[in-house]
Amino acid sequence: MIEKKENRMGVMPVGKLLFSMSTPMVISFLVQSLYNIVDSIFVARYSSDALAAVSLAYPIQIFMIAVSVGTGVGINALLSRTLGEGNKEKAKKTADSAILLGVLASIGFAIFGSVATKLFFDSQTSNESIRKLGYSYLSIVTIFSFGLILEVTFERILQSTGKTIYNMITQGVGAIINIILDPILIFGLLGAPKLGIAGAAIATVSGQIVAMTLSFIFNVKYNEEVNISFGKHIFKPDLAIIKEIYRVGVPSIAMQSMSTLMILGLNKILVRYSDMAVNVLGIYYKLQSFVFMPIFGLNNGMTPIVAYNYGAKNKKRIMKAIKYSFLTSVFIMVIGTAVFWIFPKELMLLFSPNEEMLRLGIPALKICSLCFILAAFDVIAIATFQSLGNGMYALYASFLRQLILILPFAFVLTKVFGLEAVWFAIPLAELGCAFFDIFLMKKIYEKKVANL
Repeated sequence: MIEKKENRMGVMPVGKLLFSMSTPMVISFLVQSLYNIVDSIFVARYSSDALAAVSLAYPIQIFMIAVSVGTGVGINALLSRTLGEGNKEKAKKTADSAILLGVLASIGFAIFGSVATKLFFDSQTSNESIRKLGYSYLSIVTIFSFGLILEVTFERILQSTGKTIYNMITQGVGAIINIILDPILIFGLLGAPKLGIAGAAIATVSGQIVAMTLSFIFNVKYNEEVNISFGKHIFKPDLAIIKEIYRVGVPSIAMQSMSTLMILGLNKILVRYSDMAVNVLGIYYKLQSFVFMPIFGLNNGMTPIVAYNYGAKNKKRIMKAIKYSFLTSVFIMVIGTAVFWIFPKELMLLFSPNEEMLRLGIPALKICSLCFILAAFDVIAIATFQSLGNGMYALYASFLRQLILILPFAFVLTKVFGLEAVWFAIPLAELGCAFFDIFLMKKIYEKKVANL
């Protein structure tokens, strides 16, 4: 018998549902953002070469996150839609396929960590000290990547059934373990061996493995709608379901990876003029993560709601979820913009800048923050495309926003108006993408939502 009545995503008031779904994700994302910064602080205190090695390893870590989170978006969209349709058999197969994909991705990154880490760092720097530190750090985080990848997989299965409170617990515990173990293992505190940068890597993967274990336990004990378990059936792929997952997941993986290419491109432009400008760009992206993380948490909460109600053909709830998400994100971004305009110097001082960095950084933070409100619309629009099963629209919008517009804008502005003008490329790119998103939102509404 088909059952639809028990899932709260189809019956709870949309505003209350969005708040309950998003709040744990917002908190966990903010914690994740915090421990990334704390991680860098501890490594920097160990040695400048160690910080350089971690920075060079970061693109590979971004790609690992892109693969796991991007695949998770596809899992989330398909599983939520399937549950909305009342098809529990397909939901079970979707969960099994998700676990298989996580295991295969973990094996792939472990192979990379075993055979390609040295090649990667040798191609990045000629500094022998940084190379050796990089080999140690990157090999550990890639070989033990199963913690990160399967953690995300299990969390997305929970999220698809509306149980996001458990994700807040798993991510929070993982982040706290990382923060606690960092100084202990890096500097050899409390009788532990002094492991240096390897200690930072071990702290990272330890937090991820604990979070993965907790997430699996929560699924087994509390997720009645999707029964998961390891067994031979996990390794019998359902190619049709995998294709559906990656129809949304591959564009999301590409989108998640674009930020790395964008930052690399901007760094190439900035380094011609000033090393300090590169540092300012890095500071901006660390600071803006605290503004954007609530929005990413919001769109993670919105995605299963829209996907579920699209499967259930409930137009009213779809539109309410999108509307509430957009209004909430604009409110958050207004606050973020105000903070960047009122306290730019205080924000810069968190990073112990010199006078030149302050001179460049204060106007940069003000100008870059002009993109926040526009970005609210862009991020929610992209989440809407993914929720409704059109990952390609999301890919087009992200590609336009992070590569097609911003890099040419940055190059031309620096050539014509000088270094100080480069920061306008960020809000200009968001503005151009907003117009494009309006066109795509109108198109997807007419195609998929209007006639529900």
